Amino acid sequence: MAKTRAPRNRTLSLDASELELYKSRLLHLDTPASIEAVINRTIHGDIVDVAKYVPRAFVDLLILDPPYNLNKSFRSNSFSRMPIAEYSRWFEEWFVLLLPQLRPDASIYVCADWVTSTAIHTVLDRHSIVRNRITWGREKGRGAKVNWKNSMEDIWFCTMSDAYYFDLDPVKIRRKVLAPYKENGHPKDWNETTGGNFRVTHPSNFWDDITIPFWSMPENTDHPTQKPEKLIAKLILASSAPGTVVFDPCCGSGTTPVVAKKLGRLYVGVEIDELYACLTEKRLALANDERRIQGFSDGIFWERNSAPPWSAVGDKT
Repeated sequence: MAKTRAPRNRTLSLDASELELYKSRLLHLDTPASIEAVINRTIHGDIVDVAKYVPRAFVDLLILDPPYNLNKSFRSNSFSRMPIAEYSRWFEEWFVLLLPQLRPDASIYVCADWVTSTAIHTVLDRHSIVRNRITWGREKGRGAKVNWKNSMEDIWFCTMSDAYYFDLDPVKIRRKVLAPYKENGHPKDWNETTGGNFRVTHPSNFWDDITIPFWSMPENTDHPTQKPEKLIAKLILASSAPGTVVFDPCCGSGTTPVVAKKLGRLYVGVEIDELYACLTEKRLALANDERRIQGFSDGIFWERNSAPPWSAVGDKT
């Protein structure tokens, strides 16, 4: 429910009337549903049950952010750490339920931390073609006195076949040129602008330009493991064409459906917690008027903490 927050705190919440409104928009499935019935909807339920009723072979891009193998509370649900072999079996038991929903040329991205990454990779390798491991810098995190601070996470990139969609151009990154080189007096492989000197480069599988949502960002919610819109935007732009279907069966407070909507894709989100599902619906409603993705402007992914022209005072990318 809505909390009293500091004036500059932009964290999204729900008051009682909003909660009732967005609850009425949630989809509940207990019988097989058509593609038309689930497209652009938030489904409230456990994916283990929902997987029985969603259509077959309708998903072009699967984005999956499962609970990491940590003791973690997700409001009405909690996750308890287990031996890594047991975690691997748990993940595989419900991951295979998602495979019938994927098209033959579908792509898959699965999020993991350093503890779960290898276990998840083993499962993915049995059921798909593992293409790459993206590692991204997560600057938040607690320090440790007897260990290195954990500030990295992985995303496994997989496909169902050798025929898959991948578009490099939309995910190129704009980097500052600190030592500009000129040839015959003209910039060589970089652009000179009034805002500075920049080079548009190919992205690698190490991403250091991501900001975790925090209290002054309009996308922020109280979900404990919310992924940044900028992070998900890269996955969607690279691995789905406009108008295709993006599926997130553990969508939390809705980052994947929201970004899919902002970028002109169709979406289906599944969330087990009713409040988070309602937050997803609120964010989707807000996206009708606000299509901006922080850190992504004019088709360019900006470096973290740089300032594109539209950036409000205090915002970070």
